Amino acid sequence: MQEISIISMIFTAALVLICLFLVLAPFFSFDSYLNFASKGEDAASNKEVLLSTLNELEFEYKMDKISHADYKNLKKQYESQVVSIMKDEEEQLTEQTIDKDLMAEIESEIEATMNSYKNKKGEGK
Repeated sequence: MQEISIISMIFTAALVLICLFLVLAPFFSFDSYLNFASKGEDAASNKEVLLSTLNELEFEYKMDKISHADYKNLKKQYESQVVSIMKDEEEQLTEQTIDKDLMAEIESEIEATMNSYKNKKGEGK
């Protein structure tokens, strides 16, 4: 009989802990652990969401579902967010661009090497 009460106590304690976890979990942020998307992918998806939201906002304004003041405020807010995302994307692209002078120098060296091989090959015949 003792075994049943110990097993039931362990099972009850486990059930209480699971219930506590399910009740308290929403109060803690687990996003940092679950978010595996890179910043670029996240920014691109945010940009798409904001642009579609702007499109829906304009549609709702034309259907007279929102006031002119609300439309202007929301449009300004969403556009500023899109602009900041686009600036971040542009900064990333400029960081990734290759130096034009360096590329021109490398191409001229490759061309000079190819010409020297052609000259050597022509002398050998």
